[in-house]
Amino acid sequence: MEVERSSLCNCVVNFLLEEKYILTAFELLQELLDDGRDDHAIRLKEFFSDPSHFPPDQISRFNSLRVADPQSLLEEKEAMEEKLALTAYELRLAQEDISKLKTELQKKSDLSLAELSESKSNFSVNPGPDVVRKKKNASLSDLGPLKDNERRDLNCAVKEYLLLAGYRLAAMTFYEEVTDQNLDVWQNTPACVPDALRHYYYQYLSSTSEAAEEKIAMLRENESLLKTNERLNNEKEKLLIAKDLSDNQISGLTKSLEAMQKDLKDRESQIQELKQSWERQRKEINDCRSEITSLKMHIEGSRSGMNVIASDVDVVQSQSLEKYKEEIKSLQMEIAGLKAKGADASESIDNSTSEKETCQAEEKVVEIDEDKTIVSHPVDVAGVLGNGDVLPLSINETNKPEEVLEDLLNSCSDENALVDNSVLVTKQNGEAPSEDGRLHLESDNLGDKAASENMGLRTIEILADALPKIVPYVLINHREELLPLMMCAIECHPDSGTRDSLTHTLFNLIKRPDEQQRRIIMDACVSLAKNVGEMRTETELLPQCWEQINHMYEERRLLVAQSCGELAEFVRPEIRDSLILSIVQQLIEDSATVVREAAAHNLALLLPLFPNVDKYFKVEELMFQLVCDPSGVVVDTALKELLPAVIKWGNRLEHILRVLLSHILSSAQHCPPLSGVEGSMESHLHVLGERERWNIDVLLRMLVELLSSVHQKAVETCPLSSAPESKDMMFSTSLLETYAREHAEWPAFDWMHVDCFPDLIQLTCMLPQKEDSLRIRTTKFLLAVSEYFGDSYLLHIMLPIFLVSVGDNADLSFFPSVNHPRIKGLRPRTAVAERLATMCVLPLLLAGVLGAPSQHEQLANYLRGLLVDGTLKESQSTKHTAEIIDAVRFLCTFEKHHSIIFNILWEMVVSSNIDMKINAANLLKAIMPYIDAKVASTHVLPALITLGSDPNLNVKYASIEAFGAVAQHFKNDMIVDKIRVQMDAFLEDGSHEATIAVVRALLVAVPHTTDKLRDYLLSKIFQFTALPASVSDVMRRRERANAFCESIRALDATDLSANSVREFLLPAIQNLLKDPDALDPAHKEALEIIMKERSGGALDALSKAMGAHLGLASSVSSFFGDSGLLGKKEASEPVSPQPDSPKAVPPLQAEDTRFRRIMRGNFSEMLRGKTKGLDETNPSQ
Repeated sequence: MEVERSSLCNCVVNFLLEEKYILTAFELLQELLDDGRDDHAIRLKEFFSDPSHFPPDQISRFNSLRVADPQSLLEEKEAMEEKLALTAYELRLAQEDISKLKTELQKKSDLSLAELSESKSNFSVNPGPDVVRKKKNASLSDLGPLKDNERRDLNCAVKEYLLLAGYRLAAMTFYEEVTDQNLDVWQNTPACVPDALRHYYYQYLSSTSEAAEEKIAMLRENESLLKTNERLNNEKEKLLIAKDLSDNQISGLTKSLEAMQKDLKDRESQIQELKQSWERQRKEINDCRSEITSLKMHIEGSRSGMNVIASDVDVVQSQSLEKYKEEIKSLQMEIAGLKAKGADASESIDNSTSEKETCQAEEKVVEIDEDKTIVSHPVDVAGVLGNGDVLPLSINETNKPEEVLEDLLNSCSDENALVDNSVLVTKQNGEAPSEDGRLHLESDNLGDKAASENMGLRTIEILADALPKIVPYVLINHREELLPLMMCAIECHPDSGTRDSLTHTLFNLIKRPDEQQRRIIMDACVSLAKNVGEMRTETELLPQCWEQINHMYEERRLLVAQSCGELAEFVRPEIRDSLILSIVQQLIEDSATVVREAAAHNLALLLPLFPNVDKYFKVEELMFQLVCDPSGVVVDTALKELLPAVIKWGNRLEHILRVLLSHILSSAQHCPPLSGVEGSMESHLHVLGERERWNIDVLLRMLVELLSSVHQKAVETCPLSSAPESKDMMFSTSLLETYAREHAEWPAFDWMHVDCFPDLIQLTCMLPQKEDSLRIRTTKFLLAVSEYFGDSYLLHIMLPIFLVSVGDNADLSFFPSVNHPRIKGLRPRTAVAERLATMCVLPLLLAGVLGAPSQHEQLANYLRGLLVDGTLKESQSTKHTAEIIDAVRFLCTFEKHHSIIFNILWEMVVSSNIDMKINAANLLKAIMPYIDAKVASTHVLPALITLGSDPNLNVKYASIEAFGAVAQHFKNDMIVDKIRVQMDAFLEDGSHEATIAVVRALLVAVPHTTDKLRDYLLSKIFQFTALPASVSDVMRRRERANAFCESIRALDATDLSANSVREFLLPAIQNLLKDPDALDPAHKEALEIIMKERSGGALDALSKAMGAHLGLASSVSSFFGDSGLLGKKEASEPVSPQPDSPKAVPPLQAEDTRFRRIMRGNFSEMLRGKTKGLDETNPSQ
């Protein structure tokens, strides 16, 4: 940077000297010397010390001249003109020489270029070494004289450089020397660029041979890269084309495979149907054969008894035979029908696949010889004889049913056998029809099953086609009723494209689904994922869901967040910590709070499903990002759900704690310091932005949430023999003694007092006094530590650390000796560090350590030592009193400590020590915002009245300020009346100091108090201004007038009654204006504006005229009346009574009043006066 600045300065010096801007160069020399840049001014020194340019005798002669002689000047002019003519002649000769040299140079360069063009071996973009050398050695004068446009551009660039470099005198002189150009206007030329001289310098540097070679190398490399890129693009295009071809082939093969699979399924179902039909026919034939055989056997059995009953059947023989023949014929016809069916079945079976032939081959042939010997017996038939015996029979399949029937008929006719009709009818009408009906029923059931499968597939296809058309016409609030149909269609449809379309419809079912509708959709997705498996969940469900990640509606993005946690269980483990984690990370960056909250919740659900902890540090980073989220609900979810999940999953509590403390400290350290004065106390304090304050607060909350885990780990890893038996037990004194004596390694226990407490002390020493919220958060953490670790830990570990940190002595015997240097290093070493510790660490000691329930007595003793005993010591009389009072004020933010503080306060009030009483008054003033009206009436006012009656004036004036704080915070009528009485008592002596103190104390309360106290203050101001100015000291008169003016301006911004304005405000202003010497000009102008606004006049007359003309008598007067902006009415109008209760000042009217005053007065003076008033009132508030 220094080299660049020197080069630019040299360029400017060369330009100024060559262009004969001598005065500008001389001014630049002086400014460079003033800045201490002697190395930049070397050439200017040489130029101005050169005797050839500035002869010493001439300079001495000029110095000796007191009055310019016209004759000598004329002679010098003539000499200079002669010299100029000679110089012009020399210049003309030099220019001719230059032109000749340029011609020769051009010829040589042309010759070298011709040689280069003829030489093939040296063909390149690089110029020859001679040309490069010539270009490099060429000077600025080789380019010829500057053209007008070049000179204008260089003049503007040099002017810009002088201004940017801070050489303003040189720039002014340059303006004067350049008379033929307006340097403020730079025409729009290519040379007109910001910071032009630096650009010219860089361009010159880039024009050297080395830069040219580097450029050419870069061009070659770029060209090779472009060729490589083009080649890669061609290869990429070829690969893409090959990929498309392969994808087309794959899709074609997939479709043909699906068609073949479908055709195979159809053929398999057809084979099953034919097989079942053939089985039914075979069973029917076998049943008929067995029945015929049983009938034949029954007839043969009947022949043996024919001789016995021959005489009895002669009468009925002919009738029975006719009936029997008819039944046999009916059986024959039925068998013929069965034969036809069997033939059809065998025909279809012969045409079927090899699978059916195998089934036929497995059938066993049943044969029976004439002697009824069983050869093979796959089917047993029971022939029921007349006597009831059961005979096993086998049917020879070679015998046809017709032959059996003919044999049966012939035997019946030849032997004239009598057939029992009842048995035959039973056989025919009972057993055979029943078996046949059962077979038909089984066939129907199997056929219906196959038909129902085909019908179901067809139904799914129809449903899938119809659903996208039905959904738009269903009411949004009822679309979730379509989910079962969609799930069924997605799960069962064979085409993947149709399933993707239906899944897309599922996630776009409702435009902006509410929580209940999202729950229904997500339950449907989970159920679907369970049924379809991991692969289809990854390829079908998740892509459709994650298409919604950038949707414009946050409700749709919430679906994505829910899917990450709930569908992760149904995908492969390697997908969970890669793709799903990336989606969660993107959702964490979402602009919608509810989406980030859902991302935190679902990340907590996702962590237990990760296959390993490889992504731990990424997850930890996301957790801290969510903990520091600007939304409170996201932070709550992260702390309550995600933080425990990360600890349980990663099991790296120590790393989380280390990173947490680092984030806390860095958030404060990155903020700018309160003051830039090195070594001051304010330089150690940092001004926190809203974001940094929020981050520190939530990180401290996170520290509180981690406290239970820290305590549990400390208990579990205790290396001592007397360790607590359970995680809920406290650390006893004996355990701490053993810990300090044995020097055992116990990092989980050491972390709290070795790392955590020192870092928290470092943090609080960077926080200004106003950061009470962060101190309260730190205090709650310290109280929680004492609650978890016990009173012994509080007394022997925590208390010594904080006592050392505020500069007190402490017992370190319960710490291992290795920790003593770390603890002692917390003691403040300098006066600034002591004050900083008192202001920042003492509040934590009081509220967070001694504020524990078990340390009530120790807190009282320590406070008494600070406020009472410390004040009695001469060395402590004024040491850090304001910081101690602020620490006690912070302690008052916890109401449980009020009784201790007021007991000590009363001791201070009744003390005889003046400083202690003043401190008591200041402390009462400081704690006023943290008490209620009852405490103020019973404790604060009696103490202040006691202090107000003290004969010491400093005590009395301190109590007056405290009364003003009471009036500022309480509007109770009884309290206000007591304040008025006490203020009257203060004003009785009529001293100047008391008057100023009372007015300024009540001034602070004006915007917040009741109308009674405002009228009281205004009446007192009127009384004081009405009295003649008895004070001869102008400074005291001005102090008094300033106090009154500030009070009047504050009162003017409130809602004053018309009576108060007429009787007190306007007369008081008139009285103040009578003493112009005592008034500040800003106050005087402000009072005149108030007087003009409040005094009525033309504006009031205008308002009345407008109201009378429009028939609205109160249209304008109500705006400028009692409760209006100006608060005035005519004296003849009745005055409306003012309520006793305090009225809020309308903010719009107050703003309008200030605006009118500023517009009618002097802007700068009014603003200065207002700022001054605010600055003086703010410290009291």
